Amino acid sequence: MGPVLAGVLQLLALVGALALVHIPLGNYMARVYSSKRHLRVERWIYRGIGADPDAGMTWPAYLRGVLAFSLAGVLFLYLLQRLQGVLPGSLGFSAVGPAQSFNTAVSFVTNTNWQSYAGEQTMGHVVQTAGLAVQNFVSAAVGMAVAVALVRGFARSRSGELGNFWADLVRGTLRILVPVAALAAVVLVACGALQNFSGVHEVGQFMGGRQQWGGGAYASQEAIKELGTNGGGVANANSAHPFENPTPFTNLLEIFLILVIPFSLTRTFGVLVGNVRQGYAILGTMAGIWLGFVALMMWTEFAHHGPALQAAGGAMEGKEVRFGVGGSSLFAVTTTLTSTGAVDSFHSSFTGLGGGITMLGMMLGEIAPGGVGSGLYGMLIMAVIAVFIAGLMVGRTPEYLGKKIGAREMKLAACYILVTPALVLVFTAASLALPTPPHSMLNPGAHGFSEVLYAFTSASNNNGSAFAGLNANTDWFNTTTGLAMLLGRFLPMVFVLALAGSLAGQRPVPVTAGTLRTEKPLFTGLLVGAILIITGLTYFPALALGPLAEGLA
Repeated sequence: MGPVLAGVLQLLALVGALALVHIPLGNYMARVYSSKRHLRVERWIYRGIGADPDAGMTWPAYLRGVLAFSLAGVLFLYLLQRLQGVLPGSLGFSAVGPAQSFNTAVSFVTNTNWQSYAGEQTMGHVVQTAGLAVQNFVSAAVGMAVAVALVRGFARSRSGELGNFWADLVRGTLRILVPVAALAAVVLVACGALQNFSGVHEVGQFMGGRQQWGGGAYASQEAIKELGTNGGGVANANSAHPFENPTPFTNLLEIFLILVIPFSLTRTFGVLVGNVRQGYAILGTMAGIWLGFVALMMWTEFAHHGPALQAAGGAMEGKEVRFGVGGSSLFAVTTTLTSTGAVDSFHSSFTGLGGGITMLGMMLGEIAPGGVGSGLYGMLIMAVIAVFIAGLMVGRTPEYLGKKIGAREMKLAACYILVTPALVLVFTAASLALPTPPHSMLNPGAHGFSEVLYAFTSASNNNGSAFAGLNANTDWFNTTTGLAMLLGRFLPMVFVLALAGSLAGQRPVPVTAGTLRTEKPLFTGLLVGAILIITGLTYFPALALGPLAEGLA
């Protein structure tokens, strides 16, 4: 079997598996978030935190819950790292430095999982499991809760209430993420992924030195890091490490885990608003962009010029021979079009255009299908902008799902789409203008520029993957990427929840002959066009200085 055919067959198998679970999982998540019943363990948690799960929240109250919970998570994870030297199961590792502790705490709480350290050489078992793994669950649940709150804003009328954050958080964690992640971890262990709490072992000589390997809860961390679109692994090599991702089958399974909830949430959206065809329109937009990016990536990596690349069957530099070009390209596109950040190959070693595709995927806002929760609310924001553009073209007040899109709604949507580009471009410009940060670049010229641009694109979009080649473990990059992650996560949530509150307070507008049918393929095409045009106008100059200049050289 040739490498191209193998890549195509993997893609077809993945699409088939996602299609198989789309309806049942989407319907199940809709029942979870609309149920009036509380499980016994959930009631214990509510009593423990002093929350009333049946109390409705307006958008400011919902936002306060999101911010308070996230702040507590940052403080707890920061202290856990700073106290690592006196904790049991530390494997002899000392406390993590202040700048890196801040960066890592922010990274995992914001669902970014940017890692400027080697995990197996820095974090002990307690920090990995009680700190990082826990945040992988709850940060994903926060994103899902905010997405469901926005959906309720479209579905409800003249109430102003968006549900209860604490109930949404607990249900998303216990009823969705925990059972699926547990099942996935068992499958990964059965396929060869490591799962233990052993210490560091010397395994013999390697290139004149002693080789050491440490144990760890690789499989359980791997399952939730992919399912929750988190991305941070135990090993520095991430999903390229055989302890985390041992076979081509586990590689495909991990790609499936990354995509399954974001794609299925479109079904949840359709069920909750009472029109599943609206969910299919959003799904079609996401799937169309994702498939287009996969095709482009495989083309650039398989067909790039050069005798060495042709002899290897594609651009194999930086890719695992276990996965090949097809599996690596599929993983790279999936991880950068979602907010995952896990890698099974190293994006800096991709062809110039291939590296640009990974960056462009994040620059779209990671909405195809995007992160768990964040992909859905990001795409719905773009849908609001698309109906506004359509309304301008026909001279009609824009409407979406029976709600008028007025000046307030458009201001909130515009602020949402401006936050992330501003963070990316300002921090990148500052890093290149100041004298010290460029010293962290391994490569000069266009490729070095791409390293810095990729870092802030990844951090600001809460992706977490690294281009490689950039030494980000400096005070400058730890601090600035930490700020980019915080602002890139929570400022957009402010605008999303404010928009949800505004929509929930409206009275539905009746459908007329002039209403734009947003469940039709015409709207899907308009939405794709709006996404690509807005992203292109925002980022093209920066891309021209980096990956485009390198790819066309």
